[in-house]
Amino acid sequence: MQLAPYAAQQSSSRGRRFAEPTPQYRTDYQRDRDRIVHSSAFRRLEYKTQVFVNHEGDMFRTRLTHSIEVAQLSRSIARILELNEDLSETIALAHDLGHTPFGHAGQDALNACMKDYGGFEHNLQSLRTVDKLELRYADFPGLNLTFESREGILKHCSHKNARQLGDVGERFLKKQQAGLEAQIVNLADEIAYNNHDVDDGLRSGLITIEQLLDVDLFKEQFDIVQQQYPELNDRRQVHEIIRRMINRQVVDLIDTTKANLIQAQPDSIDSVRNHSVPLAHFSDAMKQMNQQLKRFLRTQMYAHYRVHRMSSKATHIIQQLFNAFLNDPQLLNPKYQQIVTQKEQHHAELGKARAVADYIAGMTDRYAIAEYAKIFNPTELT
Repeated sequence: MQLAPYAAQQSSSRGRRFAEPTPQYRTDYQRDRDRIVHSSAFRRLEYKTQVFVNHEGDMFRTRLTHSIEVAQLSRSIARILELNEDLSETIALAHDLGHTPFGHAGQDALNACMKDYGGFEHNLQSLRTVDKLELRYADFPGLNLTFESREGILKHCSHKNARQLGDVGERFLKKQQAGLEAQIVNLADEIAYNNHDVDDGLRSGLITIEQLLDVDLFKEQFDIVQQQYPELNDRRQVHEIIRRMINRQVVDLIDTTKANLIQAQPDSIDSVRNHSVPLAHFSDAMKQMNQQLKRFLRTQMYAHYRVHRMSSKATHIIQQLFNAFLNDPQLLNPKYQQIVTQKEQHHAELGKARAVADYIAGMTDRYAIAEYAKIFNPTELT
């Protein structure tokens, strides 16, 4: 496929942190993707959930299924816009590698635990995972991904953190944009989690179709489906509505971005980066509908008492594990005791806290629950 001049080109890649020969039968971005798929952090996404705890049911989405859905949307959009599909897929598959157990509740809890040690943010943790924590290769730490993949993983960053990240943090200091591949993944992520949270919310009974009729994007597609398929049963009706909601957003994103590209006429990925605002975005009308959908999910689903109960438990588990491991590293698995001890020797308390945060962030939902039981439940002796 012929790429547009503003797409990420392997020939103009900024390369890897540690030099490697070009792959013989793959592009560099395909190699990045394959390294992510084979990583331990990627496998653990199967048992990390978004809104529901993993043991609440097999029908709910996990971070792994979400990442695959984002990758599918990203590839489709990239192909139409003549962008680099492989890079888009790579960024999509890697974007949630740094997520904690228990979704956003886990992240908030770990960030609170780390407030005196530099904080915790899952986006930075995803980059930290591919740069440092995955130890699979003899010649370098991490996965040694290309600059473009690392740039796409890091969606947002404070100036303080950006100054510590070298080349990949520069754009936040210079107020530049990421490449278009990264921009579309960010929006595909938004499309996937909003619409699939609607699906999971309906499936779980946290929200109802009657409530969703107050949301314009849902009501619009509901009316069309009702008119065309009046006899459709509930589950098939929901699937039909949600797939049409996704398609409506994807088409809007593509059409709006195409118009922006025609107007801006970028001739390279660097001209995309130097543009004052992202070139990939929704129309104003779709932005408003998306905001309305987000407000609905925030008030009707994420604030639901059942979700709040789970979040409260998750917060307690994360806080107790963090404090226990920080105060007594001998409670850790011996392999991690060694890591924490090394960190403590080199960076004192700050390094020890970061190592404990790395350990907890890498846990799956069920592993965190099991570790909590082993430490605090007297009947769990191992």
